[in-house]
Amino acid sequence: MSLSTLDIAIVCLYAVSIFVLAQWVSREKDAHKKDAQDYFLASRALPWWAIGTSLIAANISAEQIIGMSGSGYVIGLGIASYEWMAALTLIIVGKFFVPIFLKNAIYTMPEFLERRFSTTVRTVMAIFWLVVYVFVNLVAILWLGATAVHTVTGVEVQTALIALGLFAGVYALYGGLKAVALTDIVQVSLLVLGGLIISYIALTKVGAGNGIVAGFQELTHRFPERFHMILPASSPHYKELPGLSVLLGGMWVMNVSYWGFNQYIIQRALGAKDIREAQKGIVLASFLKLLMPVIIVLPGIAAVALAPDLPRPDQAYPHLMAMLPTGILGLVFAALIAAIVASLGSKINSIATIFTMDVYRPLRPQTSQQKLVLVGRVAAATALVIAIVSAKPLLGSFDQAFQYIQDFTGFVTPGICVIFLLGMFWARCTAAGALVAAIGSAALSAAIKWWWWPTMPFMDRVGLVFVACLGVAAAISLLQERPTAALRVDLKNIDYSTSTSFKVGAGVVTGILVVLYTVFW
Repeated sequence: MSLSTLDIAIVCLYAVSIFVLAQWVSREKDAHKKDAQDYFLASRALPWWAIGTSLIAANISAEQIIGMSGSGYVIGLGIASYEWMAALTLIIVGKFFVPIFLKNAIYTMPEFLERRFSTTVRTVMAIFWLVVYVFVNLVAILWLGATAVHTVTGVEVQTALIALGLFAGVYALYGGLKAVALTDIVQVSLLVLGGLIISYIALTKVGAGNGIVAGFQELTHRFPERFHMILPASSPHYKELPGLSVLLGGMWVMNVSYWGFNQYIIQRALGAKDIREAQKGIVLASFLKLLMPVIIVLPGIAAVALAPDLPRPDQAYPHLMAMLPTGILGLVFAALIAAIVASLGSKINSIATIFTMDVYRPLRPQTSQQKLVLVGRVAAATALVIAIVSAKPLLGSFDQAFQYIQDFTGFVTPGICVIFLLGMFWARCTAAGALVAAIGSAALSAAIKWWWWPTMPFMDRVGLVFVACLGVAAAISLLQERPTAALRVDLKNIDYSTSTSFKVGAGVVTGILVVLYTVFW
């Protein structure tokens, strides 16, 4: 497809507007110079609406939009479990995890591990996260984002990759978390609007002009097999979504680790004004997660009716974009760019935070606040350059890069989940137990995948490794002395109470999920 002059103008207007807004909201007032708390945690003053929208903006990028639409094209609504189960996970994170993190006023997840376990655990996990964030996540967002731009516009992938990296850099480097979080309300609004437009036009076409309800009914009538959330063992896609494991197994481990202990996600809550503001933001994010399948997965299913013979599933969303009229195409393309840039901004800010606070500052404890901010900016810029240079060599030869990334992440997710859950809720857990769980997770996952049980569904493997690492960490901890003398984190005086609005929001989200899974079982 090609963008008209009007479409290009709309995209340029978005780019200029979001850049100006980012610099304005993060400007220094009254000659005040940003300190580490200003830059990395937005002065711990983020309002609930910024937290909620920024959580979604950090999460949704090109790989979700293009990839999940493609999965909707092939598998159907079942892939929506990644979104809908995340909505319930967010409620749990807001109720049980965020109060602990805010009570202890931490900057980063590795810092929590040091105060709970040891400096060794902090250093190992900080370096691990930096490697994964730069060479897996940042590279993936850049490469798959650039690929999406190439698919839509025909611009060379490498050119698109450099342009996205530079724009994300100038957008986020100066203002830090505040620039990212306070502009994400615009990014997410654009993302939701663009997705709803795609869904509306696609369903209207499927319904032969009789409206979106008629279009949805036509889809359920023609493709009933694509409207089941729980796939039977006979399904050709059972390995990707293994039945009840979606509700009771490994997906919980992946979601809890991602939403609860992932620095570039939880950092928004760490920057909240207070616990109530953080929890309100999390409830907002939860409701937005319920909406995501409507704007990402449903268009993929509609594409089955509109373009049944696509050579690759990931072409479903771009194919639907090609159907959009002039002007609307520019708006939806701007929404796609917004998703990519918002995720990039979130990721480089978290890289800067971990490197500065968990690697640099322990080595230079007397560093001034302004110097820490400078170090963070340099670290973020360096990470961007490394990712831009590494993207093609690392991912350019993979036809399904997103699946490889998911599989790699699943090697370490069970161990991360174990050390945080035990660290927060079982004071008896020791540093040795935590380290063995973290390292054993990768080793056991690799053994199952390549030697012991290669055919095991990815999600089942994650659940099995989690249980095994939990048992090993507990056994090692019980064989050692109690670690209470080294405990430098408050796990006892935590207020887990929530406001009425949080309880009502959590109840509504849970009720909606029960209805959805009942109707589309």
